[in-house]
Formats: sequence, C-alpha cells, structure tokens
Amino acid sequence: MGLVLGIDVSTTATKAILVDPEGTLRGSGSAAYDVSMPRPLWSEQEPADWWDAARSAIRAALTSADASGADVEAVGLTGQMHGAVMLDAAGAVLRPAILWNDQRTAAECDEVRALVGPERLIAITGNDAITGFTAPKLLWVRNHEPETWARVAHVLLPKDYVRYRLTGEYATDAADGSGTILFDLARRTWSPEVLRALALDPAWFPPVFEGPQATGRVSAAAADATGLAEGTPVVGGGGDQAANAVGVGVVAEGSVALSLGTSGVIFAANTAPLHEPHGRVHAFCHAVPATWHLMSVMLSAAGSLRWFRDALAPGEEFGALAGSAGQVEAATDALFFLPYLSGERSPHPDPLARGAFVGLSLQHDRRHMARAVLEGVAFGLRDGLELMIAAGMPRPVQLRASGGGLASGTWRQILADVLDAELLTTSTTEGASFGAAILAAVGIGWFEDVAAAAASLVRTSPVSEPGPARMAYADAYAAYRELYPALAPVFHRR
Repeated sequence: MGLVLGIDVSTTATKAILVDPEGTLRGSGSAAYDVSMPRPLWSEQEPADWWDAARSAIRAALTSADASGADVEAVGLTGQMHGAVMLDAAGAVLRPAILWNDQRTAAECDEVRALVGPERLIAITGNDAITGFTAPKLLWVRNHEPETWARVAHVLLPKDYVRYRLTGEYATDAADGSGTILFDLARRTWSPEVLRALALDPAWFPPVFEGPQATGRVSAAAADATGLAEGTPVVGGGGDQAANAVGVGVVAEGSVALSLGTSGVIFAANTAPLHEPHGRVHAFCHAVPATWHLMSVMLSAAGSLRWFRDALAPGEEFGALAGSAGQVEAATDALFFLPYLSGERSPHPDPLARGAFVGLSLQHDRRHMARAVLEGVAFGLRDGLELMIAAGMPRPVQLRASGGGLASGTWRQILADVLDAELLTTSTTEGASFGAAILAAVGIGWFEDVAAAAASLVRTSPVSEPGPARMAYADAYAAYRELYPALAPVFHRR
C-alpha cells in the first residue's frame, strides 16, 4: 500500500506524517528548533535548521511506519506563513529568516501603504499592511541592511526553502504566496502593480502553483539526505492555515473552521476573492484550486485562559478552572472581559489594545471572572465572524472546531451559543500536516479533487449545538461591542 508524506515546517518544530489511502496515520516524526530574538521585537530562524529538522523528521516517520522511501508516492508541504527567506544567485541564504511574529516593521508598513495607496493595497491584495506580513520585512532589509539587499536574487517562504532543498526548484503555492501581500488576490499570482510600486524585482519571486500541483521532484542529494526515493513528486501544498483547513475538510463554499489555541482563528472557504474593505480580516487564496478564504485572527484566545490561570489561579488545572465557570449562569451580572492581552488583529488591528475586566462588583468571585474570560474570547471570535459575514460570506450553521480550548465542555457550549452554530470535531488531530498529505494524495491521482479527498478522509462528530443561552448572549454581545471604542482612548494614552 502506497503512502503520502505531509511535512509541516512550523515555528517550533518540523513534523512529518505518513498517510495511507484510507486516511490512516502510518508513521510520524518531529524535530524541534529554537526561535532567535536577538533584539526587542525581532524573531528569526536559520533556514538550515528547518532543513536539518525535515531530514530528521522524515527519517523518523519512515522508521515508525516500517516503510522505505520507495513506499512514499508524493510529498506535500505546509508551514508557518509570512516569513522572508532571502537567497543569493547561487541559492545561499543571506541572513536569518524574519518570521511571521517579528514586530520590527511598523515604519515599513506605513511605507507600503504610502507607496501602493492604502485603499489600492486592500483592493489588490485583500489585506492591509501589518508587521507580520512578508512585504514590509523586505523593505526593512532594504532600509537597514543595504549590503545584504544588494545580493538578493531569490525570495522564498519558509516551507518553500525546504522545497528548494528537496527538489532544487524555486516554487510556491497560491495560498502561502497570498500571505506576502505582494499578490493579486483575484489572479492568484504576484501583482505587477504592487511589485512595481515597492520597487521589488519580479525575477526574485518564484513560480506559483496550486496546492495539489507538482512543483518538482526529490533530487538525488535530497534522497540521500532524507531516505526518500529520487524522483518522488513534491506538490505545492499551502500555508499552515490553508493546509489545516484542508485537513479538517473546510474546502468548499460555506464550510468554516474554528481553531481555539493560544490564538483564535475563524477560517471560511469561498468561491470568490472576497475581502473586508478596511482589511480588518485577512483574505487569502486557499490551497484548493479556484477557491479563496477569509480569516479572522484574535491573538489571545486560549492564551487568555492561560493568563488568567497563571495570574489568579496558579497550579489549577485548566479543566477545573473552566468547569467552575459552568457554575455561573450565562451572561449574568454584566461582567465582561476584553481579551486584548497582546493587542489585537481582528476586528481591531490595534497593537496598543489591552485586556480588561469591566463590571466587577463585590458579588463576583473567581468563578464569575473565569466565565467572563470564556465569554469574552467567544465574543471576540464573533466580532471577526461578523466582519466576514459583512464581507459577503454566508452565515455558518456549523463550525469544524479544533484546538486545546475545545477540551472544555463549558467553553464549547459558550462558543456554540455565542456564535449561534453547531460545533463539530474531526477525525484527525494532525491538522496542517494532514492537509498537506491530502494535497499530495490529490496531486498523484488518489482522488479526483480536494473536495473528494476531504469527503473520503475527514469524518466529523457533533459536540455542541446552540441552546437557550444564545438569546441572552445576543444582548450581552451588543454591550460587549461598545467596550473597545469606549476604552481605546485609555489604551492609546500611553
């Protein structure tokens, strides 16, 4: 029985999984690495670390599956988005990669808006300029490291550097490429207008492929390094959010995913390149051909509960803490929590936004505060969802949910009530790497298309549906929405 390999080049480790035609995980391997933060606001990694980790993870996956490289019929790639890997004409790395969570480029974001025009930038790329994206990182190197800039010949995204080491080819996919804000969202390729406005050489940017398309084949050198067979096809894959959506079956119009990890993400597949006029939610190409997606991102979702536990209930188990919130009725006592502990992205792209409890009284105890945290995160997620609906996506009746926060039954019910949608869980917890494997399976003809593959390999189970509390939450949400505008002047006074 043949296998496909999914590789996820994340911020903390590279993971490799082997999947058979039934969707069963046959083997896995992982290798970790560090993030370098040499100065305040900086976040960098050495691309060589990704390749070393990929080699180790692939060999470990083959060993755990008792498989050889000849058993692997195709490779799919995914990984952290928005990074900037700069190479010279010989393919040598010029400096450490600047990562998605690097915050040094505020001035360059203003420069991008000024050069392209803020409205025009959103109209072409679907997004405003924020520090996480690739384009301002390139301008920062031009402004601050002219000697490095003079030698740039190729620009790649993190997973595409691993692709280069596997195949010797420079290539990217539409989903990851659109996260650079150098893309024409509707045309699904590099924007000549944006590149011209930013004075970036189009020759630096690799050819663009769709997620299931073959981009190259494993080279003899890579085969020797990884244990894969020379000539194994490597498909386009996708950025981690798009690949994760494939992995949970969010591949068609109207399907929506909710991820509740440290951050919170709502991801909706669309058959048209929709975008929010002010860029308050992200609009990218999907890893599924002829499909796009809207995505809202809040920075402190389960991270808010972790902060609450560490600050006010050290040593308490998360399950017990969230369970105590279940002892309090929904939306009672006008107690609210704003989850902006790390600033925010959707719906308020404001790095100065801060968290707050509003409405505390002598009648409140830790249970009430815990419930307010869970409800505040749910309200923040709804903020992003409402922007996506206003941009043109249908209101969802189901959400495919994943992430550690979903372990709490209390939180699941709050989310179902606040978002007014049924929550489903999926049959796999492998997320992005599983999605990359699905794209590889489609690329070699195991399935007719991504929708057919997801229908065959991804199974769901309902876990929560909206209950009577959704009516109380409708009123509470209206009050919650008034809090950020009221408090923003205080946040910005610093």
